[in-house]
Amino acid sequence: MADDLRGGRKVREGIVVSDKMESTVVVAIVERVAHSKYKKMVQRTKKLHADSNGKNAATGDRVRVMEVRPMSKLKRWRVTEIVERAR
Repeated sequence: MADDLRGGRKVREGIVVSDKMESTVVVAIVERVAHSKYKKMVQRTKKLHADSNGKNAATGDRVRVMEVRPMSKLKRWRVTEIVERAR
């Protein structure tokens, strides 16, 4: 696919937490990092707004998103594929 050939773009995987908008989904990215002082693993969640035109991602789906040019005030990501459907 043409999206795979583009270099230097960030790709993340996360869970769709909202699909209420027309062509946008909100994807929660969970990242596990070590605490700088205590070295305990902590989870950090970041919500990304991603364009889902053509892909019908629903709440609970695991999706892969790729960084793109700004599409609106909050949208800077595009859903490239649906990895796993919600049960």
